[in-house]
Amino acid sequence: MNAFITGGTGFIGSHLADTLIEHTGWNEIKCLVRNREKWLEGKRYARVKGDLHSIHSIEKALVDTDVIFHLAGVVKAPTQKEFDFANVEATENLIRLAQKTGVKKLVILSSLAACGPSNGRPRSEADPMKPVSMYGNSKKKMEEMIQKTADSDLSITILRPPAVYGPREEQIFTLFKMMNKGIAPIVGDGENPKLSIIYVDDLIQAIMKAAEQTQNGVHTYFVSGEKIVSWNQITDIVKIVLNKKITPIKIKPDWVKKIAGAIETTASFFGSYPVINREKANEMVLEWTCSHQKAEAELNYKPEYSLEEGISRTLRWYKQHNWL
Repeated sequence: MNAFITGGTGFIGSHLADTLIEHTGWNEIKCLVRNREKWLEGKRYARVKGDLHSIHSIEKALVDTDVIFHLAGVVKAPTQKEFDFANVEATENLIRLAQKTGVKKLVILSSLAACGPSNGRPRSEADPMKPVSMYGNSKKKMEEMIQKTADSDLSITILRPPAVYGPREEQIFTLFKMMNKGIAPIVGDGENPKLSIIYVDDLIQAIMKAAEQTQNGVHTYFVSGEKIVSWNQITDIVKIVLNKKITPIKIKPDWVKKIAGAIETTASFFGSYPVINREKANEMVLEWTCSHQKAEAELNYKPEYSLEEGISRTLRWYKQHNWL
């Protein structure tokens, strides 16, 4: 089997590349690389120079490819147009190139953000999509485009994970870094809003199982961790693993939005767009939970890592690599 990966230099994509490289069933692993190899450096893979809009390079790379793993995308941008260009148009180009070159299987990463917050009941695939951010809206548009564009002889599996954590991750890591210094900023009271979260190895398991799904058509699944959790649970586990006293600082939702607004305004003076911004704040104050029941039934997906084990493995990696 030959694979083509977008996003292979990133957090999730590099873990997938590692898994495919180590798996005897996969021969050639081609990864789209724009600039630096990052986590792929020194590993056994074929480099495809370009980005998501490098049509000719991608078309050439897709010859003799069995499965496309499309994990790349933009998670922060100041305008809807930029999100759509990266997350919708690029995905459409990839699907059309797959059809042109005869690739029959695609696994595409979407997000819980495409569907919107859960409001007291975990989201299921039957629920309408009601995103609350430009990022979520771009992922919704992407999914709708896939349904319209894909030929009937393609097999496309869309996975919608919630927040993903694990070794190499850099955004949730910021929170772990603050906890390592003895402070835990928490939105709400620590018990609410609840959240779903998934350890990266469980997501890779779901991606691999999705690649084995051969039925034609577009198949969509939420994939999440073992249980719905709270920030209090996460903080308690980090305390034990780091063996440190951590003081929770509980922030009211209104203050989250004010702080994010101030950060975004300040960053704009330096020509940058921060991870913590008004868009992200709108999501942070809401509940984000989902059910992986359908994925369990149809893909045989079952989370292998408890929250305790996932956080322990993640924090150990950060310490071993001098991130903490």
